[in-house]
Amino acid sequence: MTSIVFMGTPDFSVPILRMIQEEGYSIQAVVTQPDRPVGRKRVLTPPPVKKAAVELGLPVIQPERLKGSEELKQIIDLQPDLIVTAAFGQLLPKELLETPRLGCINVHASLLPKYRGGAPIHQAVIDGEKETGVTIMYMAEKLDAGDIIAKQAMPIEEDDTTGTLFDKLSIIGRDLLKDTLPSIIEGTNERIPQDESKVSFARNISREQERIDWSQSSTAIYNQIRGLHPWPIAYTTLDNQNVKIWWAKKSTATHTEKPGTVIAIGKKSFTVATGEGQAIDILDLQPAGKKQMEAVNYLNGVGSKLQIGDLFE
Repeated sequence: MTSIVFMGTPDFSVPILRMIQEEGYSIQAVVTQPDRPVGRKRVLTPPPVKKAAVELGLPVIQPERLKGSEELKQIIDLQPDLIVTAAFGQLLPKELLETPRLGCINVHASLLPKYRGGAPIHQAVIDGEKETGVTIMYMAEKLDAGDIIAKQAMPIEEDDTTGTLFDKLSIIGRDLLKDTLPSIIEGTNERIPQDESKVSFARNISREQERIDWSQSSTAIYNQIRGLHPWPIAYTTLDNQNVKIWWAKKSTATHTEKPGTVIAIGKKSFTVATGEGQAIDILDLQPAGKKQMEAVNYLNGVGSKLQIGDLFE
């Protein structure tokens, strides 16, 4: 029986892990990131993959950093036939890449060679892409640069967020890997080198990328808001206080005001000027020190003093 070490961390990885178990493959260990403090109370919380592994009765290894660690030696000593990764969150050292006789494969949430890196789903939405997908590939020392085994595309809908795409792509990745694993084990799978001339990158989201630039078009800002939803959330400032913008929609309003200016206030939303004479309606937000709330509750409460002419920056 083919022995597998699975490596993954977020919810995206869980259906893939469960499928490997259900298909009867021998999972020697599950490698995931360490437990992290979560929330205002900083409660130490295990990653979703660890929760699933414990539920399935699988041994868990949690290296802070693989390279040079005792955990790395522990994984190598298992001598798995195959290593499967899905959003693990760390690069694999060369000695680990060379350990399994069938290699190391990765379930990557983009249509490689487009969007190599740690935030391919976020970046695809932010960039206004109409299509994304999943690539199953061999891992190499260079980031997401290995040969392609299989790909499957899917459309990005107008109201998709990073959160909805994580769920959809996780299932696509699960099913594509299920169909592909037998050929990988038998050595009959395709192996297609990536076209280096078409490479683009999706680095982990920076704080700078989270801040709204109101001089952009309403479409670009809408894509940024949904691309950062439900994490880490786009933000702006009002009176030098951070305000997270959870949801919005493009407005039909036009204006000649400075981008960021409040140009209309309704009962359930308010409208902010964007670039190109366009505007966007704010529907859901989170003022500094407060919980997320619908705009109607904001306008009736902490935002009751909001006025036309106020400036988000």
